[in-house]
Amino acid sequence: MMNTLPATVPAPTTNAQAASAVLQVKPLGFPWETIDPFLFCVYHDDAYPEANAQMGPAASLAGRDIGQDFSRKDGWSMYHGSTVPGFPAHPHRGFETVTIVRKGLIDHSDSLGATARFGQGDVQWLTAGQGVVHAEMFPLLDQGKPNPLELFQIWLNLPARNKMSAPHFTMLWSQDIPRLSAIDEAGRSTEIAIIAGRLGEGQQAGPGAGEPLPPPPASWAAHHDADVAIWTIRMAPGARWTLPAATGKGTRRQLYFFKGASVAVAGQAVNAASAIELRADAAAELVNGAEEAEFLLLQGRPIGEPVVQYGPFVMNTQAEIRQTMADYQRTRFGGWPWPDSAPVHGTEPARFAIHPDGIEERP
Repeated sequence: MMNTLPATVPAPTTNAQAASAVLQVKPLGFPWETIDPFLFCVYHDDAYPEANAQMGPAASLAGRDIGQDFSRKDGWSMYHGSTVPGFPAHPHRGFETVTIVRKGLIDHSDSLGATARFGQGDVQWLTAGQGVVHAEMFPLLDQGKPNPLELFQIWLNLPARNKMSAPHFTMLWSQDIPRLSAIDEAGRSTEIAIIAGRLGEGQQAGPGAGEPLPPPPASWAAHHDADVAIWTIRMAPGARWTLPAATGKGTRRQLYFFKGASVAVAGQAVNAASAIELRADAAAELVNGAEEAEFLLLQGRPIGEPVVQYGPFVMNTQAEIRQTMADYQRTRFGGWPWPDSAPVHGTEPARFAIHPDGIEERP
């Protein structure tokens, strides 16, 4: 649902004020560099071709390292999939995954017994906590035309007190996510999708757009003073919009400029795909260039605890990592209830979720 409101008109700023709002600008790599409380952010933009009867690409896989294909050959990868692209069963402990699917579909299955098919703006928020195994497969359903896939996956850390919390599976369906449209004085629009957090005073979603959806209960984002925000921002050519200052104390903020030709951020020109660290306590005016531009914003108060990572496990000490590996070898985090490691959910495109308690959702 969309709520329309006027773009903020910023107060005049001096050159020093504008410059100080931008702390640093770095080129985007793979994965994208993140700051505490975030651990990881990856952007997948795959131009998959027509599908074959097995829901994989109707194209030769010759020249790809099947099982480990990140080649981007012909504009797409198979990743760890062998028939269907994607990521077969793999474990996590100690953090959360937030998966925002903008185009295409993901088939999810996990060791909790949950399954889902989601996409077209949907978001899955999975608290791994004490341990979960899940598969994320990218079924291609259209045998008559290309099957593009575009998504973000973000890893959000858990504080030490919540690392061993019970796993939790949450779906945020596209139609329930607040989406705002800000119109500048020239009539150009900026659209903001609010996956987590709120805009500043006077700009938050009103009753027509719905309240921000609650994060999982053990999430760092569930703490009001953590000031976590995850937004996507789309600006029309030439649009102006002011990103309001964050409300939390000690918040850090990163703005990823990933589509578009150029943008001015707090008066500083950015002409390539970039990660822009901003002062969170200062508003920053965005002035778009001649092409549509898109951004991802990640912000939050740092957890400020030691991070020890071993692949898909993120804990606070090496001893906890050793215990995690022993626990996984012994329990497999509850085992794998599905007949193969890369389940897909048929050729029917309807989105759905079946939760571990058997409750079913169909948006």
